[in-house]
Amino acid sequence: MKPDEFISKLLDAAREAGFSVAEAYLLEDESFKAVAMNGEITEYASQMTRGLGFRAMLDGRMGYAATEALDEAAIGQLIRGAKDSAQYCEDDSEQFIYGGQEPVAALPLTGTDAPAEDKLAFALEMERAAKAYDPRVTQVSYDTVQTGRAMVRIVNTNGMNKQYEQSLCGAYLQPVAREGEHTSTGFEIRFARDFAALDAKRLGEAAAARAVDLLGAKPVPSGQYRVALYNLAMVDMLETFAPVFSAENAQKDLSLLKGRIGETVAAPCVTIADDPLRTDGFASRPFDAEGVPSRRNVVVENGVFKTFLHNLKTAKKDGVQSTGNASKGSYAAPVRVAPTNFYIEAGTQTLNALLTGIGDGLLITTLEGLHAGADEVSGDFSLLAKGFVVEGGLRGRAVEQITVAGNFFEMMKNVRAVADDLRFPAGGFGAPSVDVGVLSVAGKEAE
Repeated sequence: MKPDEFISKLLDAAREAGFSVAEAYLLEDESFKAVAMNGEITEYASQMTRGLGFRAMLDGRMGYAATEALDEAAIGQLIRGAKDSAQYCEDDSEQFIYGGQEPVAALPLTGTDAPAEDKLAFALEMERAAKAYDPRVTQVSYDTVQTGRAMVRIVNTNGMNKQYEQSLCGAYLQPVAREGEHTSTGFEIRFARDFAALDAKRLGEAAAARAVDLLGAKPVPSGQYRVALYNLAMVDMLETFAPVFSAENAQKDLSLLKGRIGETVAAPCVTIADDPLRTDGFASRPFDAEGVPSRRNVVVENGVFKTFLHNLKTAKKDGVQSTGNASKGSYAAPVRVAPTNFYIEAGTQTLNALLTGIGDGLLITTLEGLHAGADEVSGDFSLLAKGFVVEGGLRGRAVEQITVAGNFFEMMKNVRAVADDLRFPAGGFGAPSVDVGVLSVAGKEAE
């Protein structure tokens, strides 16, 4: 059965079954992935999936069901599944299916893909470029090219019928460099709407340069250090602690920002925004998973906490409007709250100027162990790190085998400066390099 016919019959069946309101969420997804190693393609996958999520209100409770089959049998299964789900739902908070039919932004979210053979050649070229950069680059792992295209459509009995399409192309790799007994790794990643915007040689050389630059890295003595987080490291830090800005988490008492709107929570040079309308972010969309039109939301402005991120349910609880941050992890998932293009706004100075301001300290380029070493509720973190010594405002020798520790909330208050190198490396999280003030560093004397 074609999607239009299936959705029409499903919503008619929902009315007949006594649901007060019902909605179909259709997701069609096409993906490609290829992995290269040692001059050969070691993994190749191309697939297309289609699934439909159904939710409907019965006696004030929301029921969920999902299917990948669009046929007559699936309609009955969805109706029964949603009825059972609503009957046993223990969430007694008021829930909504949006009825807005207002126009949404027209965003350029699609681009040009490439033939499969070109993408396979691209993966092999990244590996060749990395190894050719320096003879000390002996191996390349995670050499991956991936592309995807998705269509999201929402239709409900309130009159909504919206859809959008988006596409992404990306590549990443991790070269390994060896010199004597020392081994180091580098990493580079790029995403774009158009596959032609990716450069295999540039990606391979950039990743190899990072690996070679870290050869001979040694720890520094334990102590308190002035620290700059490179943009990729700052992206990882922001992504880890982004849940504290969710109204859903605050209402569950899982955010220390609860009740602090209007308070200063970061340094005056820090502004954090969530903007699904940005064309350089990769979580852009014209409307959220409930159909609410997208808009830019300033979450922290010049250090002052302005708003949590909301969907319709959390907004109702707090007596505010939805920020358009309803999200579904898949077509079958319930509606949650999640950021889109969530980022720290860029400053006006270069990274070199930022290091000049630090004088002596550390530039951290890589953070590891974020899932185990960071507590998003308390804000505490203790993370393995790599980077470089900063001496006299200049990048010096490489550093590894150190741990940086602190508290995210305190760190954001202690930010001294923000660079102009804002980057969205792969998904919706973006950040520039940031002088985060002083952090505790655990290391050891170089042998």
